[in-house]
Amino acid sequence: MIMVSAAAPPDPTLASFYGQPWWMIAVKVVVIFVFLLLMALFLIWAERRVIGRMQQRPGPNRAGPFGLLQSLMDGLKLPLKEDIVPLRVDKLLFWLAPAIAVIPAFIAIAIIPFGPEVSIFGVRTPLQLADLPVGVLLVLAMSSMGVYGIVLAGWSSGSPYSLLGGLRSSAQVISYEIAMALSFVAVFLYAGSLTTTQIVTAQAHGAPFHLFGVTLHWPSWFGVLLLPSFLIYLITMVGETNRLPFDLPEGEGELVGGFHTEYSSLKFALFFLAEYINMTTVAALATTLFLGGWRAPWPISVWPAANTGWWPLLWFMAKLLILLFCFIWLRGTLPRVRYDQLMNLGWKALIPISLAWILMVATVRVGSQHGYSTPVYIVGGAIVAVLLLLVWKTDAAYERRRAAEQQEEEAAAEGGGGAAPAAAGPARGFPVPPLDLPHYHGVGVVVPTGEAAAGRGAVADGTVKEVTGA
Repeated sequence: MIMVSAAAPPDPTLASFYGQPWWMIAVKVVVIFVFLLLMALFLIWAERRVIGRMQQRPGPNRAGPFGLLQSLMDGLKLPLKEDIVPLRVDKLLFWLAPAIAVIPAFIAIAIIPFGPEVSIFGVRTPLQLADLPVGVLLVLAMSSMGVYGIVLAGWSSGSPYSLLGGLRSSAQVISYEIAMALSFVAVFLYAGSLTTTQIVTAQAHGAPFHLFGVTLHWPSWFGVLLLPSFLIYLITMVGETNRLPFDLPEGEGELVGGFHTEYSSLKFALFFLAEYINMTTVAALATTLFLGGWRAPWPISVWPAANTGWWPLLWFMAKLLILLFCFIWLRGTLPRVRYDQLMNLGWKALIPISLAWILMVATVRVGSQHGYSTPVYIVGGAIVAVLLLLVWKTDAAYERRRAAEQQEEEAAAEGGGGAAPAAAGPARGFPVPPLDLPHYHGVGVVVPTGEAAAGRGAVADGTVKEVTGA
């Protein structure tokens, strides 16, 4: 339980934002803008240094102490580079796309509470720019708008690589956006509000509940109490920021640069800036909704003054930096997944689990209001039974599919010939286009079969010819 001294001011509410002088709002806007820019520069430096250590290399270490000024030097260099615009682009959308990507990233941070009410130049004000009765929905709206910047960048560039990156982004957003929104529902049910200030206040003390005549207390942080929702949000926030292993819109290995292949100079820098600002925003939202926000963790919370004054800003930043380190850790650890794997994860795992979890949370909430009567247990047991049945059916279908694939691979291996790799591709669920051009494998050439091979005077049985110096 968090102890607060008697002299501590009350937690901020929506009324705390009324009557603020205009200059205070302007100061907050400037401070948040500068904070996001500095966080983007720091994250770029930290990512290069941490991944460098993981790969046994120093990383940036020339510009400034420990290379701290390297990100600033890169940021100054990019706008000074030549701005190359291809001839066949849709110029209006080509120029608007970077702005559409970066502006929502700045707006979403407005509802994040960094601390309680403090005194700034003699004015009592919350360490938060603004709050709304539906504040969390603002973040979802801004994340949906930011995707338009990526899609329009790929569409307007007139490049197949950019177009494929934009299409991947569209496939990605419909895979994680629903699961991310569903992960918030359980938080709303327990907090009883959609405002971020009220959600932080709801995590101040564990809510009491009665079970079999015994009074118990829920954990104070929703990240512990609602662990499945927290884990689902952690997965979806990586997809929201287009980071590894879900950086499908970029895909440097196969799409050169993805949706921003044709961008350069300042417009490319804006896409880069939007990505790192989004990292800060989604990590700050995770801190607010699931990790108690600006409230001190135990055992620091035993200190009476831990949640007063400017100290909560320190606890908030510590939680934020831990989550941001996890972004960097994932990039240095995991490989990129295919877009169909991401869609399977979203539609076949995250969304069903989220729906079942919300039903269970709602059942528990109703049960706590009705003293955990018999009908509540019946409904809860039915939900668990259905969930277990779905898991069993999914596992059974997977085993049957794996057995069929193994049989087809064994049959193809026994048949021999060059057609086996092509036959095994669709069986594994990877659509392979027809081989109308020679496909090189080291020193050999897989000669295509059928009419295309006959037209080139090739052997029609799909054999492999040795490449000679001639």
